[in-house]
Amino acid sequence: MTKLNLIAMFLSALLVAGCQGAAAKLDGNDITGIYYLVKVDGSSVPATVSHDGVPMQVISGTFIISADGTCFSRMRFVPPQGEETVREVKATFRVEDTKIIMQWENAGVTEGAVTGDTFIMDNHGMIFEYQKPI
Repeated sequence: MTKLNLIAMFLSALLVAGCQGAAAKLDGNDITGIYYLVKVDGSSVPATVSHDGVPMQVISGTFIISADGTCFSRMRFVPPQGEETVREVKATFRVEDTKIIMQWENAGVTEGAVTGDTFIMDNHGMIFEYQKPI
């Protein structure tokens, strides 16, 4: 992880902590915070998974839900070309019933849900499971 990436994650964490007064809620529970990827399609991370028939290794991931209605995803993975890649994307979200609906910048919409300290997101058929440290 580069120094710039560490600084960006630290600043993101500060933004989340600074917004705690206006927490985003789902079923009355505060869902804001930093979640860490623990499983992809049922396999523990790091995991080799297939996306649209293409195998890749998922090394790690972080998902941040902020009280201002935004979220941020950072994932480290190795595509078939073999060179580790980091993908960072941002979204706005809204809460509908028991779902979190995320509109990604320059991309589509995905749905997720938070139950306790677990955030699960369906990204076009791939299931990502994140845990929020207690």
